[in-house]
Amino acid sequence: MPLFLPQRSRPFRRRPVWVFFHSIIQYLLNIQFARNLIHMGWGNIYKRRVKVFTLAILIYIDYKVLQHREKWTKNSKRADLWDKAHERNARRVLKLIVQLEGLWVKLGQYLSTRADVLPPAYIRLLKQLQDSLPPRPLKEVCQTITTELGKSMADLFQNFDNTPLATASIAQVHRATLADGQEVVVKVQHEGIKEIILEDLKNAKSIIDWIAWAEPQYDFNPMIDEWCKEAPKELDFNHEAENTRKVSRNLGCKSNCDDNNINRVDVLIPEVIMSTEKVLILEYMDGVRLNDSESLQALGVDKQKLVEEITRAYAHQIYVDGFFNGDPHPGNFLVSKAPPHRPILLDFGLTKKLSFPMKQALAKMFLASAEGDHVALLSSFAEMGLKLRLDIPEQVMEISSVFFRNSTPANEAYQTMKSFAERRSKNLKVLQEKMKLNEKEVKRFNPVDAFPGDIIIFSRVINLLRGLSSTMDVRIVYVDIMRPFAESVLQCNVNRGPAFNANWIHDTPVLSDVEDKLRKLLIELGNADKVLGIQVCAYKDGEVIIDTAAGVLGRYDPRPVLPDSLFPVFSVSKGITAGMVHWLVDKGKLKLEEKVGNIWPEFESNGKDKIRVHHVLNHTSGLHNALASLTRENPLLMTDWDACLNFIAEMAPETEPGREQLYHYLSFGWLCGGIIEHASRKKFQEILEEAFIRPLNIDGELYIGIPPGVESRLATLTSDLDDIKKLSEASGRPGLPSSFQLQDVSQMAATLPALFNTLHARRAIIPAANGHCSARALARYYAALVDQGAIPPPHSSSTQPQLGSHPHIPEFQSQKPTKKQKGSKHAHNTDRSNSSNSSREDSGKTYTGIPTDDSNCNGTISVAIDGSDNDRKSVKLFSNSRIHDAFMGVGEYENLTLPGGQFGLGFKRSYSEDGNLVGFGHSGMGGSTGYCDIKHRFAIAVTLNKMNFGGVTAKVMQLVCSELNIPLPADFYRFTERINDDESNVVRPLIN
Repeated sequence: MPLFLPQRSRPFRRRPVWVFFHSIIQYLLNIQFARNLIHMGWGNIYKRRVKVFTLAILIYIDYKVLQHREKWTKNSKRADLWDKAHERNARRVLKLIVQLEGLWVKLGQYLSTRADVLPPAYIRLLKQLQDSLPPRPLKEVCQTITTELGKSMADLFQNFDNTPLATASIAQVHRATLADGQEVVVKVQHEGIKEIILEDLKNAKSIIDWIAWAEPQYDFNPMIDEWCKEAPKELDFNHEAENTRKVSRNLGCKSNCDDNNINRVDVLIPEVIMSTEKVLILEYMDGVRLNDSESLQALGVDKQKLVEEITRAYAHQIYVDGFFNGDPHPGNFLVSKAPPHRPILLDFGLTKKLSFPMKQALAKMFLASAEGDHVALLSSFAEMGLKLRLDIPEQVMEISSVFFRNSTPANEAYQTMKSFAERRSKNLKVLQEKMKLNEKEVKRFNPVDAFPGDIIIFSRVINLLRGLSSTMDVRIVYVDIMRPFAESVLQCNVNRGPAFNANWIHDTPVLSDVEDKLRKLLIELGNADKVLGIQVCAYKDGEVIIDTAAGVLGRYDPRPVLPDSLFPVFSVSKGITAGMVHWLVDKGKLKLEEKVGNIWPEFESNGKDKIRVHHVLNHTSGLHNALASLTRENPLLMTDWDACLNFIAEMAPETEPGREQLYHYLSFGWLCGGIIEHASRKKFQEILEEAFIRPLNIDGELYIGIPPGVESRLATLTSDLDDIKKLSEASGRPGLPSSFQLQDVSQMAATLPALFNTLHARRAIIPAANGHCSARALARYYAALVDQGAIPPPHSSSTQPQLGSHPHIPEFQSQKPTKKQKGSKHAHNTDRSNSSNSSREDSGKTYTGIPTDDSNCNGTISVAIDGSDNDRKSVKLFSNSRIHDAFMGVGEYENLTLPGGQFGLGFKRSYSEDGNLVGFGHSGMGGSTGYCDIKHRFAIAVTLNKMNFGGVTAKVMQLVCSELNIPLPADFYRFTERINDDESNVVRPLIN
């Protein structure tokens, strides 16, 4: 708000008032003042500015004097003092605006709608600016008409009403009858108004520039720039005529995705008869003004229903059409006198066209605010180009929620503004603490780094609609009214699968004949509604043979899945966490036979002194149900890393270590995480980066706990309801703890997406459950594991963006950018060579590769745990030549695992149909999977956001393995058969 005036009985102490008046005063001293005098007659511009200056000083002094006078006035008379002050100052503002015309009338019209924040006196008086300004002389009006239309008044009209129906900032409207007898209204532009408006825009731009220099936290340049771009369009009535026709078509027809008429709106728009640059002739519609309360009451108009329908009309324009009227003040509406008293929409001079991506981003922002989804909100900001200088998700959500808040009647304005002031004070404290600023610095700090001009008019419309509802004394719940329209713009694209979307599969080169066949399979699954978004990447003999991304990022996120999109992969994270433990063993920081209590002293209590590292990796520690009850009572507890480590250290085992293998579905992560941090004396995520992220050059595409700044690449989870229903009918499965049977899994699958889509869960360190990665990063990890730690050649450069090109920890733009640092320790080394695979015999290709321009070079890189980040030695991730045996718990490591168990040491063993051990990996709830086959040097990763229980992944695996003549792991093979006759529609889920 550029101007805020206090409610009665409220001292005038609001900072925005001082900024407003102070800026006007200083502007007169600005160098721009002298320069602009030349453009428009020295006397005219001088007089306009001096009038503004004088009024600003007068009002400022009036309120300041009243503040002091109030101290010596009885409480019973204070309210009357403030009412009189508001009345006289509102009259002063109205009088000056009428004199100045131009852009000042627009400002007054805007203020007249803000009954939710301004005192009643200002609303009552300024609403005259909506359509009741002093009219221009009739002679001037007739001269404009005849000049523009090239005919005399007598030739044009049978009758022309000399008294205008309304007079506003740019034009006035007269009722008339055309020569053919048609009843019309004639809108005639004021003579000379174009020059006044354009000059006022220049002046406003200069004021804003000065404010931004003097008060950086009040940088309104994006707003005035957008206004300077859009406002002049109002001065061409041909432009307005075309806008009127377009909005009328949009609101009169069904949306392409709206087959059930839910989003149809019931409004009227006059037909355009004729137009020139300065004259617009429209169909006459008999209606009552919105501010004519008596007439509305006499007609029996339901004001609540009326304003709701106006709001629906604007929701349709914004979210469905992407083309909307930017000036919904009360003067631009009528109510039809004939039942059912529909809203009549007028004046389409100021309109805004949104690009399709911007329309989607605005819809996503609205729904994210409605759902309290921080991830989606930050993602929508990134999509629309709104950049912040720091990570303040809670405050951003609060501001967004305020923006889309319910409207309130005018009599609640004081309480509303008091609440805003309290929130602002609270947010400033958060900002001060986060940025370590003093009180003066925090007031000058602007947290917004880039503000897209496209949302300026959108913001204005939302505020005007809220002011309209307050003026009409009704309460509007915007979330309920606008939600179906916002959902439609997203869902109609999401529901358009590959059959209707030629770009459903991301356009990247096909690397092999296997990938070509895979893409055809994915299209079939997409058309069957089994896939929402998916990535598949596979390596064979050290080369990438599949790298496909398809579908969309979420149910309400129709953006395409890209190769660098980040998918939540649940228990796939365990395979990465287990690899970190083995890496520490390989570096001599840990032993598999070592007691956990020796590494982690706090852990030894409550009968856990016999638990060793290999028990944890083999799921035989006896802590399979640890923290299950606590996380069920309070699911957010699992997002508190330190608390969970403390809790797990105090737990008592249910069984003796090594006796029984039961899946440690959550406790596995905290057990391994505690071991990793205590053995390395480093943070969990530091070891993840040091062990795998930087050596594999997968920066920015594999996380356990995402950092701020990657939200725009996140896929959103949803559930396959058909699979959940089948799962709820299945019987229990051996190897699962009592707190994790299939019936529990089906319930979790229905509720987990909501939890793991939240920003708290995504940013938390939950090594058993919240990994986020792209399939190409996960596949590269397993491609290194299948070659005993040898780094695969660089990923295909034909896929953009290239793997490893993202900063692993994004940085926010500071207020004052620092100088570029040389030799950053996080610089990416893209020239990596590998010699470890050169002696390996060619096993023969079982696929047809499609040539690309990439040259193959091999390389292995590792960073020693005690070495610097720049010291990248040409060695493998693991030096142990029997690392595969360690992963699977076989050979000399067999005595560390439970005989006949499904798990080796941290990884799920994979057997062929005939019972041979062929590889290892780890799947996650929902179907995401990482897997490698040792004998065939094959590694594959599948990431999904529509949670199923293995069926989609199994079909992918079945096709790829069949084409490569590789044994299909039994875990996936079982999806091709029924369990028995009694459960003919049920398959055992792939959940670990």
